[in-house]
Amino acid sequence: MPEPTKKDETETESAPPPPEQKTPQEGGTGKGKVWSIGEGAPEETEKRDDSQRSTLFIEKPQSGSVSVGENITFIAKVEAKDLLRKPNVKWFKGKWMDLASKAGKHLQLKESFERHTKIHTFEMHIIQAKENFAGNYRCEVSYKDKFDSCSFDLEVTESSQAAPSIDIRSAFKRSGDGQDDAGELDFSGLLKRREIKQQEEEPEVDVWELLKNANPSEYEKIAFQYGITDLRGMLKRLKRMRREVKKSAAFSKGLDPAYQVDKGGKVRFMVELADPTVELKWYKNGQEIRPSAKYIFEHKGNQRILFINNCTMTDDARYYVTAGDEKCSTELFVRDPPILVTKGLEDTSTYVGERVELSCEVSEDDANVKWFKNGVELTNEPKSRYRIKVEGKKHTLIIEEAAKNDNATYSVMTTGGQSEAKLSVDLRPLKISLALQDQTVRLGQEIHLKCEISENVEGKWYKNGQLVEASDRVKLYHKGRIHRFVIASAAVDDEGEYMFVPDAYNTNIPCKVHVVDPPKLHLDGLGEGNTVTVVAGSKLRLEIPITGEPTPKVMWSKGDKWITDSGRIRAETYPDSSCLVIDAAEREDSGPFRITLKNEAGEDTALINIKVVDVPDPPQAPNVTEVGEDWCIMTWEPPANDGGSPILGYFIERKKKQSSRWMRLNFELCKETTFEPKKMIEGVAYEVRVFAVNAIGISKPSMPSKSFVPLAVTSPPTLLAVDGVTDTSVTMKWRPPDHIGAAGLDGYVVEYCFEGTDEWIVANPELTDKTRFTINGLPTGSKILVRVKAVNAAGESEPRYHPQPILVKEVIEPPKIRLPRHLKQTYTRRVGETVNLVIPFQGRPRAKVSWQKNGSPIDKNQINIRNTENDTIIFIRKAERSHSGEYNMKVEVENLEDKATIDIQIVDRPGPPEVVTIEDVWGDNVNLSWKPPKDDGNAAITGYTIQKADKKSMEWFTVMEHYHRTSATINELVVGNEYYFRIFAENICGLSEDATMTKESALIAKDGKVYKYPVYDDFDFSEQPLFTQPLVNTFAVAGYNATLNCSVRGNPKPKITWLKNKVLIMNDPKYRMFSNQGVCTLEIRKPSPYDGGTYTCRAVNALGEAEVDCKLEVKVTQ
Repeated sequence: MPEPTKKDETETESAPPPPEQKTPQEGGTGKGKVWSIGEGAPEETEKRDDSQRSTLFIEKPQSGSVSVGENITFIAKVEAKDLLRKPNVKWFKGKWMDLASKAGKHLQLKESFERHTKIHTFEMHIIQAKENFAGNYRCEVSYKDKFDSCSFDLEVTESSQAAPSIDIRSAFKRSGDGQDDAGELDFSGLLKRREIKQQEEEPEVDVWELLKNANPSEYEKIAFQYGITDLRGMLKRLKRMRREVKKSAAFSKGLDPAYQVDKGGKVRFMVELADPTVELKWYKNGQEIRPSAKYIFEHKGNQRILFINNCTMTDDARYYVTAGDEKCSTELFVRDPPILVTKGLEDTSTYVGERVELSCEVSEDDANVKWFKNGVELTNEPKSRYRIKVEGKKHTLIIEEAAKNDNATYSVMTTGGQSEAKLSVDLRPLKISLALQDQTVRLGQEIHLKCEISENVEGKWYKNGQLVEASDRVKLYHKGRIHRFVIASAAVDDEGEYMFVPDAYNTNIPCKVHVVDPPKLHLDGLGEGNTVTVVAGSKLRLEIPITGEPTPKVMWSKGDKWITDSGRIRAETYPDSSCLVIDAAEREDSGPFRITLKNEAGEDTALINIKVVDVPDPPQAPNVTEVGEDWCIMTWEPPANDGGSPILGYFIERKKKQSSRWMRLNFELCKETTFEPKKMIEGVAYEVRVFAVNAIGISKPSMPSKSFVPLAVTSPPTLLAVDGVTDTSVTMKWRPPDHIGAAGLDGYVVEYCFEGTDEWIVANPELTDKTRFTINGLPTGSKILVRVKAVNAAGESEPRYHPQPILVKEVIEPPKIRLPRHLKQTYTRRVGETVNLVIPFQGRPRAKVSWQKNGSPIDKNQINIRNTENDTIIFIRKAERSHSGEYNMKVEVENLEDKATIDIQIVDRPGPPEVVTIEDVWGDNVNLSWKPPKDDGNAAITGYTIQKADKKSMEWFTVMEHYHRTSATINELVVGNEYYFRIFAENICGLSEDATMTKESALIAKDGKVYKYPVYDDFDFSEQPLFTQPLVNTFAVAGYNATLNCSVRGNPKPKITWLKNKVLIMNDPKYRMFSNQGVCTLEIRKPSPYDGGTYTCRAVNALGEAEVDCKLEVKVTQ
């Protein structure tokens, strides 16, 4: 789009209408036209603009020039720094035309706001400029009480192919040489109906003298009166003529503002120079004029004269003469004599289809004449119905075949006159030679309608008042005066009243078409054998499509009984179907139904079999044949009646006897008549029932079964082992079963058999509830097998067998003390606590246990000892420190023995430390020393607690706890105070009950020694940047935020920057950067594949810099 170019500030063009506004060439009255004259004189516009200047605009739109068909943009900018909201901006053309309502194909208004600079930008785009877009434009901006306005011009230059134009009055004519002043004629301002009259001679009038002396409000009237239609050029030239002529140093007398000459005449330009030696040059439209036969130069003293001979329309231009750096300009207007209409048009009447010629004669041969129809210009284009013929002075408008729409007022216009006439086109009287005939056709046969009229005109066919268009099915033929309507295969919908209406005639030719069709039943939607199945209790609505023309009569029957249109079983008839309706179908409704159709074209009948099906009857109550721990087995018989549809399977439900809630056990049909319910609660009474299922639905439930209780025997006893063997008995022990169940456990049965036999002997005729039993009366040296069963209400469990035969003979087991782990170390207790130690051992037969303390027998009055066959217990109700010592245990079996030692330590609080001495006092410090306590409480001293007290208040404060040494320095004491100190000893039992206090006090003197603190050098923490955690290559998903993380250290704190593909990331809202405690994060908001690449994190401080990078790949989800 070309940039606007600044024009001469003294030039002002008129304001044309926008692209949507009609121009004078497009017709309309003067009220609808837009004339630039009404906008006021250019000087008034400039004064108004100057008076309204403000400070809102920071950039104003500049005047510009554009060629026809090209684009141009005007820009205005307003600063919003002091504005609270967006200002109002309006664009105008001329004085009053608001362009906001004209936006469209050729005009677009846009606006934008730059947040950083706070500037509003307003743009007006003119697209594919036309000549009538040229003129004066205005941009107004307002905000509250502030207002600013700016005017600018748009100049539209013609293309090089601009057609030559003809002047009307020759008072004003632009040259067509493509210069700035070039234009074209506009005849629309003269389109008025005038009476044909001879043009009278008019006196010579200098139009420009009239315009210069006239009021601006009279410009339009004068321009119309003298045939000036190029109003924009007129105003531009008038402005130049009105411009004040400054006094010139080079010219003592300049050119007149304008000159006027007739075509073929001669004109004289004369200037008078102040200095005759100055070089003088003449110019026409900016091009220097050279002497020739046409241009003659003459010098007379200080006068310089230019003669232009034989003036033509191309000499109509702007001329100026230069003398040194000064110039003087003028306008030359060449008049062309008007062309008169010598013989006008005549009113004509004709018939449709006839040839029409409208002729007129003008005053000159081959003159430019324009034809109009009702004010609209007619062109001589190849595709036009109108042809214009020129023969010398005679001009003829030819219409080959006149039509009804050619009725109009036709006019011819020249530069000096016009003429008009009316053309009347009527229709010939119409006669019907052959009328349409009524027809009756069978369905599928051809419908052929034919008529003949006296005129060869088009026409339209109608059916029942609706227009019928030609299609693949409907063929319309027209040949000469004959019209035919053909449908190859008639359908029922084709019946009706048809009518042919000739175009342009108020008459019609009617006929009737009657289509007949034998009745027919359409049973394609029924099943095999025309059988319809319906569920009992539901409503059957069987719809049978029927055809036939006229509509056939329908009759339904079952056997000898006719079905009426009322009752539970009834028939309903519609134009295209018949329905058999059965409300609440019953099994007795099954059977054949007959339907019969009759009309004048024939008869049709059919049998339809209705089958009513129902759900099956409920089965008999099921039987429970076997019961287990959480299951049972049940059986039943199929139902007596399957409801007319085969049994597909069964559903089974159960419930607790005391409950009313049934639970479905299978969600897939059970095909058999046996089922095994599972996952029941043992010991709870249940009932079961059965449903039968067919294709129609589920039957009612069967009667519940007899109640039953799932019970199960226990699992076998566990851990069966030999507890003891003598020469005549075997003692067995075991553990209860892992699973006992709801039936509980009544007891155990112990059985044995001798090795080599299969006869099991019950050792306990009555159940035993203990888990240990001795089998007596066994022969010495024999071997027996032993098993144990658990017994409950459900019966005996599976037996638990001893894995190997047992020899009936006493066996010696060596003694073995199994000392617990915590007794293998020193066993510590506090004074007053209870000591209860259990030490298991093994050894048979008759193990003997003995105890000693520190090598001496134990005093049983202080320490209780209790022995069993398998363990020994040592018990001290309230421990004392005297109970501490080494305890020795010995277990003996015949000549074998085993020993163990247990170290028991009874501890108590320690005594206080011995003498506490103040060793030294200096400044606000006191150095103390002491000796450990004599009584450590039978435990190691773990530390000391030191307290201080001011001599005045004697309130004690702890200054040290858990201190391990026997000397300490107390700091930060108050100068001038006198202190006492005391110390507690501490072991695992706690602090000593008493404390040892210093005998003397320590006075903190004011003039005490000054402690000099050592001087330490400051540590240098400076460090160059170092990445402790690098970036890692990352994959991101398009549209989801991604983050890159790393960590860095350095002192001083380094400055962090991020780079993408070695380019610094700055002020990009897509990225967010964080740095917290050395952790650096870059967040990429909703990345796309274009955000992939190499990202670098750079850390810089005064000691150096470091970089770390990674690759980011963004994947797009499919």
